[in-house]
Amino acid sequence: MNIKQVILGALLFTIAQVFIWYQGNGQFVYKWFKENPIILSFIGVPISYVLILATKFVVEGLGGTLWPMRMIGFSTGIVVFTFLTWYHMNEAVNLKTGISLGLAVSIVLIQIFWKS
Repeated sequence: MNIKQVILGALLFTIAQVFIWYQGNGQFVYKWFKENPIILSFIGVPISYVLILATKFVVEGLGGTLWPMRMIGFSTGIVVFTFLTWYHMNEAVNLKTGISLGLAVSIVLIQIFWKS
């Protein structure tokens, strides 16, 4: 395992998830996003490229396995969504969301540190 590659990949997944949140949910926060969905959709190309790189780094860092990469990508998305939805939409983290967030973090830790 190459932990540096895994961390870089997880960081890229996190960055991509931030852009994805704004691309899809920015319409509820910013007037410009709501009025310009076609222009905003063009950010999908660089987001896709970042996701491709993130996938590459995590899969290579974990010895060529895909499932751990998918779990890390999913979990980073949950963490980003939780934070940005709370920050912009004032949707507090309730018990159910808090437990789900804890499980998402646990999934990442299991995928990175559990030796199989």
